[in-house]
Amino acid sequence: MTLREAIERYVLWRQAHGAKFTTGASLLRRFLDHADGDAACDAVTTGQVLAYLAGDGPPTRHSENKYYALAGFWRHAISRGHAARSPMPVDAPRSPVRAPPYIYSRDELKRLFDPATVEASRRGAVQLNAVTFRTLLLLLYGAGLRFGEATRLTMADVDLANAVLTIRATKFYKSRLVPIGPRLAALLDRHVLQRRQAGLVNGQNALLLANQNGTRLASSTVQAAFDKLRRIAGVHRATGGRTIPRLHDLRHSFAVHRLTSWYRQGADVQRLLPVLSTYLGHADLEGTKVYLSMTPELLEQASLRFARYAAGGRHA
Repeated sequence: MTLREAIERYVLWRQAHGAKFTTGASLLRRFLDHADGDAACDAVTTGQVLAYLAGDGPPTRHSENKYYALAGFWRHAISRGHAARSPMPVDAPRSPVRAPPYIYSRDELKRLFDPATVEASRRGAVQLNAVTFRTLLLLLYGAGLRFGEATRLTMADVDLANAVLTIRATKFYKSRLVPIGPRLAALLDRHVLQRRQAGLVNGQNALLLANQNGTRLASSTVQAAFDKLRRIAGVHRATGGRTIPRLHDLRHSFAVHRLTSWYRQGADVQRLLPVLSTYLGHADLEGTKVYLSMTPELLEQASLRFARYAAGGRHA
């Protein structure tokens, strides 16, 4: 079997097991620019792999992604008898450490969500109106959604009677149910009513959040609107800090604020961590554990909990 055939079989195998695998498939097919696709898998050399991983510059997260795509392919090829050995180098490329997310304070969120401030940021906008923009921001924070999850929501995905959102085929090709609080449910109820009054399409397949012409919100448009909103609200990165507050950090802030509240309430955070992981749609618990040490306030709450436990107090 040729390398090209083995790669295509692997792509089909991954997709048949529920993975989208679009990025991985693209990375593997691009590797054929560095190796002979018509030769056998065992004809590939470690030098060819290293050349592909190196690219044209210093190591990046993209290099890391290429490494793991190739490593997964060769594990599969060897297990199926398409290859007798792996040409992969022992060590994966190390990408630069990501800047930590920006965790918004309660005061900053209050300024960002203020209706008058949002209205000022969208004054004169052609497609993205202030009400839709504010509803999106509150969904990202109030339900901890990713941008794509919020903007893909249709009317059929919103069960306001039971205050539950259905998030379909998301980042890890999983669907999940996301319960929302009464205040967010009431906000969405008002938004739906305003949609009807504005004459927007309201069928089950219509988008919950849409431009004035009913089309899906564009990330570039929303990002530009958010940058303007931040300037008006006076939300900037800390002096000397390297983290610029981003739209996606509303989701991170939701997670950190939830954990902080649980610590303050004396809840069993370790037991609840998998619940938060499922709610956020993480692939595994590791993606959620990073929040435990993300802010001084959260670390302080955890330290207070441990101090009470060490002194013989209740361990909740």
